[in-house]
Amino acid sequence: MGETKKKGYPKGFWVCGTTEIFERLAYYLGRSLILIFVTASVATGGLGLSNEQGATMQSLLTAFAYLGPLLGGVIADRYIGGRYTTPVGMVIVGIGYWCGSIAKSPAMVYVMILCVSVGLGLYKTGALIGRIITDKDQIDSAFSIRYTLVNAGAFVGTFLVGILYKDVFAKNGILGFAPCFKLAAISMWLGAIWFMLGARYMGEIGKKPFKLEKTAEELEREKEEKANKKEVSNEPLTKVEKKRIAAIFLVAGFSVIFWIFWNLAYLPVYYYWTQHMNWVVAGYEVPTTWFDAANSMFCVILGPLTAMLWRKLAARPQGDMSLFKKTGIGIGILGVSYIFFAVLDIARGGAKISVLWLLIFAFLLTLGEMFFSPLGHAFISKYSPSRFLSTMMAVWGIATFISSLLYGPIFAKTFEGGFKFSHVCIGIAVIAFISAVVLFALDKKLSELVEEDEEA
Repeated sequence: MGETKKKGYPKGFWVCGTTEIFERLAYYLGRSLILIFVTASVATGGLGLSNEQGATMQSLLTAFAYLGPLLGGVIADRYIGGRYTTPVGMVIVGIGYWCGSIAKSPAMVYVMILCVSVGLGLYKTGALIGRIITDKDQIDSAFSIRYTLVNAGAFVGTFLVGILYKDVFAKNGILGFAPCFKLAAISMWLGAIWFMLGARYMGEIGKKPFKLEKTAEELEREKEEKANKKEVSNEPLTKVEKKRIAAIFLVAGFSVIFWIFWNLAYLPVYYYWTQHMNWVVAGYEVPTTWFDAANSMFCVILGPLTAMLWRKLAARPQGDMSLFKKTGIGIGILGVSYIFFAVLDIARGGAKISVLWLLIFAFLLTLGEMFFSPLGHAFISKYSPSRFLSTMMAVWGIATFISSLLYGPIFAKTFEGGFKFSHVCIGIAVIAFISAVVLFALDKKLSELVEEDEEA
């Protein structure tokens, strides 16, 4: 009986997983707040800058938060263990948010962005979980739980910040931006303490650079390669491997399109719909940041449901749906969300409509995300040549970095560029639909590329 009992997750996993709550609470608190803080009038405690500047600053924070881990990965991989880089990174991120709390000019906001980017580059809980979980059967479920914890932190951060800056910390007409950024800093520092206290449950994991901490699977692969006398690292790429790498680059290209439009969708909520929607529900003025909270809430709800869907599809006689089709559906749903925005704008005429309509938009946005976001790394892990796995993972991260860097300037040229709001939304939707059609049209050829047998 004891042997059939379901195996629990190691304590070290829960330490890393719960540390994510502290980090994501702080990140989404700061990321949401920056749009409001930068554009709020100086009289209310903001910087009094334009919408374009606010969008650009947030896009820089998002972009470099993705680029930092790529650069910090070199340190954790080669020089210092992730157990040590993680709390140091969290302290640096906390310093960044504290800089945001004393910002009186754009310069200090850029210092905050720099510190957050550098600190997150050293933050390696995900990689540590990959070492802590040694049972292959637990990997997928462990990272699903991690995803839920991440979004739990994001939900708490975005939900709380709306009440705190607008109601709790606001005094004499001055909104509570500074205390909220300080709260983000404190969350990071408490998270660092929590992580260090719990690190004893990780055994020896994370004390050495990841390069020196090979997993059982990696050791087994090396043993097999030596037995077959293969010098894999020196072998040229095969024809099939080249095709698979090309497919990865193509999917990464569509990733840029997806994440540009996904991030771009947030900005009208904060700038356009704040003026053209009625944000009072049951006598209470709904904080703008609750839109971010709705996205996190739907992520938590839809995560297990989409995981069940993938399992059901995989169990079909014809097998699972290809990543290319799933990606196409995700981009298509994103297009539908922009059509919804356009219809709302046209249907309202010149009147204000209820902010509750944004719940439908948030649901569509999150549904598209769940079809797209979790699948990229799985695709790369499955089809990338093993000796180029880290490089291909970096390609995916760089695609996210590029999209994050671009959505702010694109917002300035489109929604803030003098075009009619509904026309911009329809234009984006058309591009999204075309992208989805292209992926479906190419599905058979692309699937044949990646599924082709090396022996063929």
